[in-house]
Amino acid sequence: MTASDFASDPAPGTAPGAVPTAAPSGSRGTSGAGAPPPVGFAYSGHTWREIAHLLANFPLALFGFLYVVFMIVVGAALSLTVVGLPMLALGLAGARTLAGAERTRARALLGVRVEEPSPLRGAQPDAGFFAWLWTSLKDPVGWRSVLYFAIRLPWGVVTFAVMLLSLVALWPVVGFLARGLSNADRVMVRGLLSPSDELERRIAELESDRGVVVDTAAADLRRIERDLHDGAQARLVALAMGLGLAKEKLLEDPDAAAAMVDEAHGEVKLALQELRDLARGIHPAVLTDRGLDAALSSVASRCTAPVTVSVDLTERPAEAIEGIAYFTVSELLQNISKHARARQASVEVWRSENRLMIQVTDDGKGGARLDGGTGMAGLAERLGAVDGLFVLESPAGGGTTVTVEVPWRDRSPGRADGPARAGSPPR
Repeated sequence: MTASDFASDPAPGTAPGAVPTAAPSGSRGTSGAGAPPPVGFAYSGHTWREIAHLLANFPLALFGFLYVVFMIVVGAALSLTVVGLPMLALGLAGARTLAGAERTRARALLGVRVEEPSPLRGAQPDAGFFAWLWTSLKDPVGWRSVLYFAIRLPWGVVTFAVMLLSLVALWPVVGFLARGLSNADRVMVRGLLSPSDELERRIAELESDRGVVVDTAAADLRRIERDLHDGAQARLVALAMGLGLAKEKLLEDPDAAAAMVDEAHGEVKLALQELRDLARGIHPAVLTDRGLDAALSSVASRCTAPVTVSVDLTERPAEAIEGIAYFTVSELLQNISKHARARQASVEVWRSENRLMIQVTDDGKGGARLDGGTGMAGLAERLGAVDGLFVLESPAGGGTTVTVEVPWRDRSPGRADGPARAGSPPR
């Protein structure tokens, strides 16, 4: 499946008929861990870690508060001078670093898992001084880190004093007090040290998806180069050599030369067929000329099981979306031919608001998994890179149902579909 030129749309919708028991592709980790175990009078290791976290709050909060006062307040006070704004920018960058240490401490002692914020765009060394300065000064993660350390000092004093007093005089209830105070710490960490907002997480997702798209495009280029080198190129080299020998024998042995030319004619046919097959693998001509219905019917005719194709679209989507749908169905039908042992299969395509829906079913042996070596994982990953959704249900012995969603994009009105360029084989 070719991944270049795919575009992202808003978050996926719900597919009619989608299988609720399967998980979509490209899912990201959550920002928080599960709830801690219940507190008891026999304190567990989790409770002792909470107590250690609360006792360490005061010294660490004192250090963070002094850092904020020195770097941020002094930098803001000197902002009218030459050194003020760079000092403030460095202070915000340092607050980001200290916040990372706090996330690590919360993960180790409180079990709070918060995603790391994305690196600042424009703050790279080659971006220039003023770009770095402006990007650093308006960093929301850095400013929220400053707020976190500013309010931590009084909270650190309270938690340290309560824990110390509880360990000495309130031993039976120290675990319950630690749980309540730790829950407040969890709220602070999630609220102030998480990525700035949904846009921040979306940027991280798109950066990851971009890597998938680049890797897929590079793999497609290597495949095309390999097919050209091992197929049509080798055949054309043999054809050139054969025609050279025929030219040498043209005068002295015309019959042998005619036989060589006839053989070269057959090689030309085979080379053209290989080039036509290669072009169909890049983008089939029938898809360009006649759309998804005819293209999917063509690929379904090559499946080992009878396939019923139903395409319910009142208009054609964008060329890139058609390509995604075609190659997705093509790969799924190849899996049916190779692995499913199905007696029949079906392909349904329809539009649901701003999503193009695809459902491929078969009555084969089932048992397909994303880690089963059938190409499902790679297909799900490539669909996730373009904001697609891949839902798989395949119980053992119960057939397989794959539901796919991809973003719908309208076809460009000024772009006409030209005829196929593949010529007819020589006669």
